[in-house]
Amino acid sequence: MNDRDVFEYALLRVVPRVERGECFNAGVVVYCRARTFVAARTHLDEGKLRALDPEADVNGVRAALHAVEGVCRGGEDAGQAATDDAGRRFRWLIAPRSTVVQPGPVHTGLTADPAAEVERLLDLLVR
Repeated sequence: MNDRDVFEYALLRVVPRVERGECFNAGVVVYCRARTFVAARTHLDEGKLRALDPEADVNGVRAALHAVEGVCRGGEDAGQAATDDAGRRFRWLIAPRSTVVQPGPVHTGLTADPAAEVERLLDLLVR
């Protein structure tokens, strides 16, 4: 019996100066359709941010990352996406955008525990 389900994930990248294209990973968004699960975890390395842009708006970047976590949680924290299902919220978050916080490409895998996967990927790819 296979107790693992397909999941999708995208890294959240911080691009302090969009015109330069330099970036670093600052979070991960995980979606598992079979379990109606979507979650994001973020970790902002202020040293990396300041190295790429000494004038960066640290509080603004942190707020943008926290907003992604809020959309994943749903409810009042999700703003206009509050009534959307987990899949729609994930698809909205991974849509390409030209802002300081950008989603990377979507990757897939198998997991028995999507919540643990969020932590594993954050530790592996962000911290």
